[in-house]
Amino acid sequence: QVQLVESGGGLVQAGGSLRLSCATSGRTFSTYTMGWFRQAPGKEREFVAAIIRRSGGSTYYADSVKGRFTISRDNAKNTFYLQMNSLKPEDTAAYYCAAAPGGSYDYAPNYVHWGQGTQVTVSS
Repeated sequence: QVQLVESGGGLVQAGGSLRLSCATSGRTFSTYTMGWFRQAPGKEREFVAAIIRRSGGSTYYADSVKGRFTISRDNAKNTFYLQMNSLKPEDTAAYYCAAAPGGSYDYAPNYVHWGQGTQVTVSS
């Protein structure tokens, strides 16, 4: 059974940092695009970041997080990460990790496996 399990969310003050982890199991995702999306209350799910294929693969970010967030993956541990620095109240959302076999990295329907989400709350 394929599973993606997020962890690392929580409450942090503006300007602080959090590191989200996504542990995967049930299959090998080394050739998949791994992405992070987020959804705030009353808003649509939006793309945050993606990393392509193998370790050291190309990374992509939403403009709103570029320069503050870093996505990385460790294929040996079947885990990928989202380091979030300089957090802002507008970053408050449920964050989801996901895996896509191909297609546009920022298009949610391309992602076939999803985690259950982890809440990030940034206080002002």
